[in-house]
Amino acid sequence: MICIKSKDFILDKKTIVTLGKFDGVHKGHRKLISAAKELAAEHNLPVAVFTFKVVEGGHFPYMDGAKITTFEERERIFENLGVDILIEYPFDDSVADMEPIAFIEHIIKGRMSAEYVVVGEDWTFGKGGAGNTDLLKASQKLFDFKAVILEKELHDGREIGSSWIRDEIMAGRMETANILLDYPYSVTGTVVHGNLFGRTMGFPTANLIPDEDKLLPPYGVYAAKVFTVDGEYYGVANIGVKPTVSDKNTVGVETYIIGYDGDLYGSDIRVELIHFQRPEMKFQSVDMLQAQLMRDIEFAKTYFMI
Repeated sequence: MICIKSKDFILDKKTIVTLGKFDGVHKGHRKLISAAKELAAEHNLPVAVFTFKVVEGGHFPYMDGAKITTFEERERIFENLGVDILIEYPFDDSVADMEPIAFIEHIIKGRMSAEYVVVGEDWTFGKGGAGNTDLLKASQKLFDFKAVILEKELHDGREIGSSWIRDEIMAGRMETANILLDYPYSVTGTVVHGNLFGRTMGFPTANLIPDEDKLLPPYGVYAAKVFTVDGEYYGVANIGVKPTVSDKNTVGVETYIIGYDGDLYGSDIRVELIHFQRPEMKFQSVDMLQAQLMRDIEFAKTYFMI
């Protein structure tokens, strides 16, 4: 997958373009990408995804605060979905002030070389979000492209959207969040050295420090799947600040990987949160913490039937 992160480009081949915010790359987003891929196969053209990335000093309401997927996680998902070109267009004041018709002329057609434009029915664009799918359809002949407008994807009669998914994650309802995403919510990162306290108790863990802008579920213990350089494992992940053994407020993801005894320091892992087991809590003694960890591990083994 080609990833472009600047304004200084012009795609020299016609493309099937889909545009959106794509936070989470959820089931609704995947509907757009699937439709774009079908058109791409039919016309032998590449699929190009267009989204924004805020630059320093810029402001885009959706991108303020925590995200379901970091930009790095989102790039990996797009590549796995078979996207050919990803445009992470720098969002600044000049883009914010661009009129909708200019956005179509200079970006969708001028830079993206769009042959087809695939978007959801509620897609808006241009200054103040004034552009909509009616304007997009009305511009087809003028700028020589075809618009494909898709209805929203539904779950139990409700429109799937990033806001709904955020609510589910923040409530710890991982099963519902994962259905709406169409894949397990995860935290990715490089394994760093912790305080080695888990190892001294007989429960060595892999420790991640999530990105500052990563949306996290409630502090607590989760049944998890862990993807490492050595393969896929089940585990028990704690998200939080480890109040029993630390007086720091650094938020981490600490995972005991069942049946793994290798060295993961410095390597990248992905921790998929499948089920919320219990809230994080402060124990009166290390022995009480150790006993609870054993119960957490047994719960995970039962949950995953291992």
